Amino acid sequence: MQMKRIDRVQYIDVEFSGPPCSVQGFTTRHEGVSRPPYNSLNLGMNTQDQQATVEGNRSLLTRAFGINQEALVTLRQVHGNDILVISEPNEDYSHFLSVEGDAVITNQPNVMISVCVADCVPIILCDAAKKVVAVVHAGWKGTAAGLVAKTVAGMKSEFGCNPAQVQAAIGPCIQKCCYEVDEQVRKAFQQGGIEWDLCAESKSPGKWHLDLVAANRELLLRAGLSTDSIQLSDQCVCCHSEQFFSFRRDKDESGRQMGFIMLKT
Repeated sequence: MQMKRIDRVQYIDVEFSGPPCSVQGFTTRHEGVSRPPYNSLNLGMNTQDQQATVEGNRSLLTRAFGINQEALVTLRQVHGNDILVISEPNEDYSHFLSVEGDAVITNQPNVMISVCVADCVPIILCDAAKKVVAVVHAGWKGTAAGLVAKTVAGMKSEFGCNPAQVQAAIGPCIQKCCYEVDEQVRKAFQQGGIEWDLCAESKSPGKWHLDLVAANRELLLRAGLSTDSIQLSDQCVCCHSEQFFSFRRDKDESGRQMGFIMLKT
C-alpha cells in the first residue's frame, strides 16, 4: 500500500498481483471541501456535516476515477451481516443508500462499491480471475459475526470464486493501542468462534485492547485465503488525526473515510 494522489484526491492505493482488473484503495481526510471539524474529504452521509458538502466530496472522488457519482454504491451501514450482491447493471446506484447492509459484492464494471468508516475496518476483496470484487465494513459486531468470511463465501456461491484466488486488503482502522473493549465484546467474539487470545490483550479486570485487524485476518485465512494474499495496514486512525477521521477520538465531530474498489472494463 502506498499514498497516491489522483486529481484532487489523496488516497492509499492497493495493488493486487496478477493482471490489473480493478482500482481500489482507502481515502484519507485530505483534499475535500468540508469545513472544520469535518475537514476536508468527509464522505459520510451519516454525519452532522452539510449533505451538499458530502455530496461534493463524493463527486470529487468519483470524478477522479472517471465515473459519475451515480455509479458510487454505499449502503446504510448498521453493523450487521447483510451482504448486497449486484449482478446486473443499474442506471443509477444511488438508491442503495437506503438499503441496510455492511458488505457489497459485484461483477459489474465501472461501479465503485464502498464502505464508510471512522474506526471500523474497511476490507476490499478481489478475484482477478473471475473479475469479482467486494468491500466489507467490519466493526466489532461485524467481525464477531464473521462478516468478511461470509462475504468470501458469497463470492464463491454467487460467482464461482475460488477463495484461494481471492486477494484482500485490510485498510486503516482503529488499532489495538487505542481500542479498549469490555466483556460484551469478548462474549460476542467467543460466540462467533473467534479465539479471543489471538486478538485481545488484557489491560485491567473486564477490559481488553482488541486487535480488529488480527481478528479479520484470521477470518480471511479460515475462509480459504492464503497468507500472502492478505495485505494489512498498520496505521491507527485514532492516533493520526492529521490523516484520518476517528469517531472514538472526535465523537460527533468525526467525518468518514472510504474503502473502495471498482472493476475496470
